[in-house]
Amino acid sequence: MNIITENITIKNEVLTLTNQRAIYWEAQEALILSDVHIGKTAHFRRHGIPMPDGILQKDLERLKQLISHFKPKQLLIVGDLFHAETNSDMITFKSWLAQFEHLRLILIKGNHDRQSQRLMDDFNIEVLTTIELGPFILIHEHDENDLYSFTISGHTHPGVLIKGKGKQKLKLPCYQVNSKQLILPAFSLFTGLNTRSEPEASTSYAFTETSIFKF
Repeated sequence: MNIITENITIKNEVLTLTNQRAIYWEAQEALILSDVHIGKTAHFRRHGIPMPDGILQKDLERLKQLISHFKPKQLLIVGDLFHAETNSDMITFKSWLAQFEHLRLILIKGNHDRQSQRLMDDFNIEVLTTIELGPFILIHEHDENDLYSFTISGHTHPGVLIKGKGKQKLKLPCYQVNSKQLILPAFSLFTGLNTRSEPEASTSYAFTETSIFKF
């Protein structure tokens, strides 16, 4: 796995975008990501739709390598860490999480995070609705009525559509940034891409396994 980075400066803070669907904020020693959707594959299997077990493992391996690379002290997940009801994927995640006992894990609750507080306590996950950190508000879904804050959010699974010659088209995940917000791509590879909406006057930072480039 290649970790490609690009630094951007917002509100005098340097944020490191990566091509692995997460941001590192060195000043806060924080790795920030969104929409992991743990439990989604097990949820589909429970409802009779065959899904390979390796999807979650690949997401967790990418996250492990990001943690190893940046060595953050805290992991901030801006919503939808989990996807559905408690299922076998939760056991896999709990076992994986045990190797990072000194890592503070904070979940900004998303619309899919419906697990009990008892489970969150068992996983040693701090659960909040928003966090004000430095000049930013971390929240799952940006509030269009908030005219004053700069938010870091997820939820929309942003992507870009690149059109080539003829009927050739390519969809890529991206970060979307404007003067009021930064929207993270979905961390899980098992998510769709929303290429139809973007904030007004925004710049998109799309990425592949080998590069990051902006539109």
